[in-house]
Amino acid sequence: MLKLDHLAVACTTLAEGTAWVEDQLGVKLQPGGQHPRYGTHNTLLGLADGLYLEVITKDPDAVPEAGHAWFGLDDFTGPPRLANWICQTDDLAEALATAPAAAGTPRALTRADLEWQITVPDDGSLPYGGAFPTLIQWAEGTRHPADRLPASGCRLRKFAVHHPQADALLGMMALADPRVEVATGPFALKATFETPSGIRTLS
Repeated sequence: MLKLDHLAVACTTLAEGTAWVEDQLGVKLQPGGQHPRYGTHNTLLGLADGLYLEVITKDPDAVPEAGHAWFGLDDFTGPPRLANWICQTDDLAEALATAPAAAGTPRALTRADLEWQITVPDDGSLPYGGAFPTLIQWAEGTRHPADRLPASGCRLRKFAVHHPQADALLGMMALADPRVEVATGPFALKATFETPSGIRTLS
């Protein structure tokens, strides 16, 4: 079964993306780190219920070892926006058995004491433009990033995914997370949060 692991905001510069999320949610983000394989870096926000939010973009000082970025960042343009959702599973092979080919290939990654496997298409694109989640399996014994971040006072209330092929996408994932809604409609991602300043949204 899949459950939401974290949400990703894409941007053209880390400073711009971080400032946008901080302005929208009214809280400060924490420094993240680098991902040498895909030439990216991020900032992070701890959420309640074991979730977190990351702002991620290409690192201008890095050359990706894979030859491309991930999360569709090679083709990203425009202002910061919610671009991807990542779901965790205890059995990545089983989750991939019903996932579309566009989900990509499992990649084993590490950073400091973090260790995980994650699905990344060979060209670094987003499956169905971000409507199908990236899949992740954390290594046994790895402390989840959300547990390392200070409490922000923010909680995800609802995450909505709209796509013309929503029913087909739902049939390719064993999703078991009441916070996530996948519905038919023009493509859109929208996250609603409870924050110290009230209800706020990112899209």
